[in-house]
Amino acid sequence: MTRIVLTLLALMMVGGPSQGASLTRSYSYFSIGGKTLSDIEQQLRTRGPHVGSTGQRHPGATRMEFTTKISYAETPNRCRVADANVTVKAQVFLPRWRNRRTAERETALIWDTLSRDIKRHEESHLSIAKRYARKIEDAVEALSTRSTCAPLQERAERVTAKILEEHDAAQEEFDRIESSNFERRLLRLLQYRLEQIESGRIPG
Repeated sequence: MTRIVLTLLALMMVGGPSQGASLTRSYSYFSIGGKTLSDIEQQLRTRGPHVGSTGQRHPGATRMEFTTKISYAETPNRCRVADANVTVKAQVFLPRWRNRRTAERETALIWDTLSRDIKRHEESHLSIAKRYARKIEDAVEALSTRSTCAPLQERAERVTAKILEEHDAAQEEFDRIESSNFERRLLRLLQYRLEQIESGRIPG
C-alpha cells in the first residue's frame, strides 16, 4: 500500500452529532500485457504502482488520506470535545490484463484468481483504515475536559497522531502476514475455483 496522509482540521465550534467514521473510495487501473504467467509477473513488477515506503512496484496499491474534524464546546471556565469525525478518502490502484479474452484457459484461470486476491488485499487495507478512524473518534470524544480549548486541542492532536502510528503498524503487519502466506493462499483459491468450475457453478 502507499503512503498514508493525515490532514487534521480542528473546528472551534459546536455542531450537531456526526454520523461516524466514513470512507470513500475510487479505483484506478493500470494495463499490463503478456501471454504467459511469466510475462504477467514481469509486467506487474515493472508497471505496477510504485510504493514509496518500500521503494518497489507492487501488483496493487492504496493511497489514503485521513481528515479529522473536531468540534469543541467552550464555556467561560471549561472546554470539552463536542464531536469528532474522521473521514478516509482512498484511491485504489489495480491491474487490468489486456490479453484476458485471448488467453489459454489455465492462464486465464490463474489470472482471475490472482486479480481477485489483489483486489481483496487492497480492500482489506480499507477495512483496517476505517477501524482505526473509528478508534480515533472514540478516543478523542472520550478526552476529559480542560479549562480552555487550547490544551484540549493539543491533546486531541497527540492522541490522533498516536493512533495513526498504530494504524500504520497494523497495515504493515497485515502486509507481512499476507506476503508470507501468498503462495498457500493462491493455491487454495485456485483449488476452490476449479471445484466451482467442475461443479458447474461458474463457467470455465
